[in-house]
Amino acid sequence: MSIDLTRRRALVVFGLLGLSGLTGCSNDPGTAVADGEFDFAGSTPLGQVIPEGERQTAPAFSGELLDESTFESTALAGDIVVLNFWGSWCAPCRLEMPEFQTVYADVGDEGVQFLGVDVKDQRQLAQAFMDSVGVDYPSMFDPRGEVALAFRGFPANVVPTTILLDRSNRVAAVYIATVSEEDLRTGLDQLLAERVPG
Repeated sequence: MSIDLTRRRALVVFGLLGLSGLTGCSNDPGTAVADGEFDFAGSTPLGQVIPEGERQTAPAFSGELLDESTFESTALAGDIVVLNFWGSWCAPCRLEMPEFQTVYADVGDEGVQFLGVDVKDQRQLAQAFMDSVGVDYPSMFDPRGEVALAFRGFPANVVPTTILLDRSNRVAAVYIATVSEEDLRTGLDQLLAERVPG
């Protein structure tokens, strides 16, 4: 009996130590400082962006688009970027993506690029999905979630998720939810209003 009680106490102590270690690692929602590069610690409230001084650099990534052409994240340099993780199997994506297309059509000429990242999918199903909802911005084909893994600690299994990058290639928001057209426009308006670096 006393051995069982000792084990229980030890488990409680180890559990509390583990929790204190976890809470000690988090900073502001959305980012944690890790040698100047992005390290996920939590999501950003919808329609809000991370203050400029608290943003961390986004990682470089590369891969293949749905049309089988190669893609390098350097092609996004200097622009604001909407990076949307989706799948043809994802019901909320069917609601979100037409609204993203509407915003893309409005702001594409203002230095805002959209890039979808199709995860855990088949290429044919993904392309059919894009065609059916009328989305004409590019999407990477990333069935193993390698792009998400480049963003350290980012929960690759949560779809849809949207990351906004500012003109300096820093993570300005991480929305782990379905993003409405209004919330997306609000976030982008804040980034578009920021001073152009240089």
